[in-house]
Order: sequence, then C-alpha cells, then structure tokens
Amino acid sequence: MSCHLSIPKPDLHSAKVSARAVLVSGALILAMIIGMALLRPALAQEEALRASRDWVGGIPAAPTEDWEIGFGGRLYDRWYEALDVDEPETTHPAYPVAGKQKGASTWRCKECHGWDYKGRDGAYSEGSHYTGIKGITAHIGDDPNDIAKLIRSKPHGYSPEMIPDEALVRLALFVTRGQHESDWYVDTGTKRARGDAAKGERLYQNICAACHGFDGRAINFKGDDNPEYIGTVASENPWETLHKIRNGQPGVPMPAMRILPIQDLVDIVAYSQSLPMR
Repeated sequence: MSCHLSIPKPDLHSAKVSARAVLVSGALILAMIIGMALLRPALAQEEALRASRDWVGGIPAAPTEDWEIGFGGRLYDRWYEALDVDEPETTHPAYPVAGKQKGASTWRCKECHGWDYKGRDGAYSEGSHYTGIKGITAHIGDDPNDIAKLIRSKPHGYSPEMIPDEALVRLALFVTRGQHESDWYVDTGTKRARGDAAKGERLYQNICAACHGFDGRAINFKGDDNPEYIGTVASENPWETLHKIRNGQPGVPMPAMRILPIQDLVDIVAYSQSLPMR
C-alpha cells in the first residue's frame, strides 16, 4: 500500500506581498523612530525657550522677597529691558546738561547713581558717567513706599506707563533692602575684588561657565573688532559685575544669585578678573 502526500505549492505572490508589507511596516516604524528622535531635541529646545521666556518676563505665583529684590536690581540696571518695553527716545529732562550721555541710557537708575550706589561719591566721581548726582546708599532701610513716591515725583518722574506700580514696588525694595556696601568688596584704588579667586573658580566652573564658557569668552558683549567678555567687565568695572551676578542681567535668562552668600559672589568676581579680557 503506497502513501502519497499532497504538498501544496507555495503561493509566491502572497509571500512577496507579506514580505513587502513587513518591509513597509518596518520602514514606517523606523521613520517614526527617527522622526521622534529628530523631534525630541526640537521639543526640548522649545521647552527651554519657554522656560527662558518665563524667567525673563514671568512672575512667580508666590514671589519671594529675594526674587522681588533681584527683579528690582534688574530694573535699577535697565528697567525698559527688564520690563520688555520700548526704551525712551529722549534724554531724561533732569539729566545734567554737563553730562556726557544722552537718550535712553540717561533714564537708567545706575547712570546717575552708579553701580556702587554712591553716585558722585563713588566710581562715577569722574569720567564719562559723572553727573554730580548723589547716590542712594542713604536710603538703605527706608520705607519702600516712600522711595516709590520719590521715583514717581520730580525730578525722577517715572510714570505708571513707564514703570507699572507692581514693578515700582520691586525697584523700591531693591533700593531699601538690596544694596551692599561696595567698599567692603571692591578696592576702589585698584578695582580688585576682595575675594578668593580659587574659591571663585570652583563656583564659576560649575555655574557661570554654562553660559560664559570656561575661558569666559563664550559671550561677547560687543563686536569682534572690540570684544568685551566677562573678564573684561570684571577687570574694568567690578561694581557692575557684582551687581549683575547678584541680580541678573535684564532681558536675558541670567540667574540672580543673591540667594548665595555675597562673599561667594565676590569670589566669582575675583576669579573672573583672571579671565581673558580680549
């Protein structure tokens, strides 16, 4: 008795279709994976930009006094950039005729009162920023409401359209509670920061270098023909450097580090003075 097995012939057409379907499906999955991989950095970048915009122009749900004073420090620096509004087009009417500045810069608090807050009695006692106007150190400890009234009234004359009431309170808080005695931290004769550069190096490498680079030249504040780096500013104007380290830079996501002990920040200035100036 013989046994004959009937083996069906393979359906080559169906096999080809199935193989093609697998290939197409695999290609689609691979494309999705690649697309997601490419999209992820873009999404991360968008999230970073959103966080940056929130830091620059946002307000915490429950602002701490440290945050409010830091924001006030940025207003003192350049209020129209801190508020993201148009800069004034005219020279401040109370700016002295003998002064050498003009236009929007004359509306900056620091332009008359100085980075050391001493006005005519400090670093601005001479030079291109001299105005003969006194500083603001006498107002340390004053009632912020009184300072707000002074800023609104002449000769200052900052209207609510320029600096809204909420921002004005923060500027007043900075004036009354956010200043420091600059002579304790900077030698006025040599412009050297009274800090420990070795300690400052540790802080700089782990915080500041994220934006400024390890050699301090990742950000050029001016043009290629006349570069200005953190090392340049720290050496030439340590008072400005300390103010910005404590309060941040208006209009950009630079952190305000006033929550750290001020001596740590002076140490950063001391180390920054060792970085390249050009």
